[in-house]
Amino acid sequence: MNVILNFWNKHIWTITFVICLPLILAFISQKVYGSNSDIGEQRVCLAQNIYFESANQPDAGRVAVAQVVLNRVDDLQFPNTICGVVYQAKMRTNWKGQEVPILNQCQFSWFCDGKSDEPTDSITWMQSIRIADQVMFDINFEGALYYHTIHIDPYWNDYLTPTVIINDHIFYK
Repeated sequence: MNVILNFWNKHIWTITFVICLPLILAFISQKVYGSNSDIGEQRVCLAQNIYFESANQPDAGRVAVAQVVLNRVDDLQFPNTICGVVYQAKMRTNWKGQEVPILNQCQFSWFCDGKSDEPTDSITWMQSIRIADQVMFDINFEGALYYHTIHIDPYWNDYLTPTVIINDHIFYK
């Protein structure tokens, strides 16, 4: 009995921390990602954006893309949920009466390029989910709110400060 009490007294804070950590993370995530949002849904939205925007990038590039989304969640210029940021677009009503994004009028090009938004490469999809999981509680990447590939030169990049270049993506704040 003394051995158990000794162990308990010696490790009480560690045990308390391990038991309470999931509750603390759940509370924090509700504050960060919106109290009415489902964390699993936010995770899928972030993973989709990682998958479609940076599947051909190394992990650092994928993390940076995810960080831009999370930085936007904290910025008043953008929606306050991950899904809101990822799916931010000009919309129109199609012939079926459904709201659909207007071609090339989205924050992230994959969402309104007219192609399927279903991942087809299961390995890359699982990697995207893993990265989404890793970054959901680490909100910062040099403050970057925007990025583009080096293959284009958007008009808006002249007015922003570059923060980092990873492979063929330039990140700005």
